[in-house]
Amino acid sequence: MSSQASTRRSDDSAKVILGWRLRVGWLRFLVIGVWLVFLLVPLYWVAVASIKPQGDLLASPPVWWPDEPTDLHYAEALNKFNGWKGLKNSLIIASVTTVLAVLIGTAAAYSMARFRTGGKHLAFWFLSGRMLPPIAIIIPIFLLYSRYSEEWLGYALIDTRTGLVLLYTVFALPFTVWMMYTYFRQMPPSLEEAALVDGCTRIQALRKIAWPLAAPGVVSAAAFAFIFSWTEFLFAVVLGRDNAVTLPVALAGMATSFQGNLYGEASALTMVSLIPALLLGILLQRHLVRGLTLGAVQG
Repeated sequence: MSSQASTRRSDDSAKVILGWRLRVGWLRFLVIGVWLVFLLVPLYWVAVASIKPQGDLLASPPVWWPDEPTDLHYAEALNKFNGWKGLKNSLIIASVTTVLAVLIGTAAAYSMARFRTGGKHLAFWFLSGRMLPPIAIIIPIFLLYSRYSEEWLGYALIDTRTGLVLLYTVFALPFTVWMMYTYFRQMPPSLEEAALVDGCTRIQALRKIAWPLAAPGVVSAAAFAFIFSWTEFLFAVVLGRDNAVTLPVALAGMATSFQGNLYGEASALTMVSLIPALLLGILLQRHLVRGLTLGAVQG
């Protein structure tokens, strides 16, 4: 009898645990579902608005899917509202900034990790520079670009892609240096020492040993630098006017347009601007999570 009672108690306990796990699972599923709805419905609405005819944009009740989708808004946004120019400038500026930030940041991080350059806390000092709010320095930078750059370089950096690339590189470097520093710190120095014994120079050891092993870190650092440069708005709107207008600035210009209802064009340009960031996030998700984790637990 005692064995049967203990068996029943164990069965009851198992049922209670199973029921609790089911309730927790359903609760988790509900929370994730609500979060996905909150996240994806606005994105869906923007995507649909970009292909709606003009008459469906402000229709009541709202049109959730147009009967006759159109690509007119994409043509208008790209051809009439600096869309192509902003897309070209953003791609060039973000790509060049990414290359410079990765090359300079990787070299600096390797020097800190292997030779203790700057002492123990230099990497954190680099990261602390990212905490500086851009609004606090935009006026001095504007004066520097508009006045002193013309005296020193012979031309002003205002409204140039070069000026934005230099500034974006400076602001992308802190996170790049910190992320690559954590990657180099976790790599055993014995691998590079073995390459040095075999006759490699320090540069060859970095290029043939350290960089391939730190490839996930390089990829994630490049992704963050590209996304930062692609989405940055404050510096671009203050320092860029006509020649160096970027996609976020072109998109913001539609909000102040005097040409009436531009919801369709703004939605179309928004979808265009989202494509690179979404592709990078999807393709490099594993590397991005690993880079953030290393940056959070090591230093």
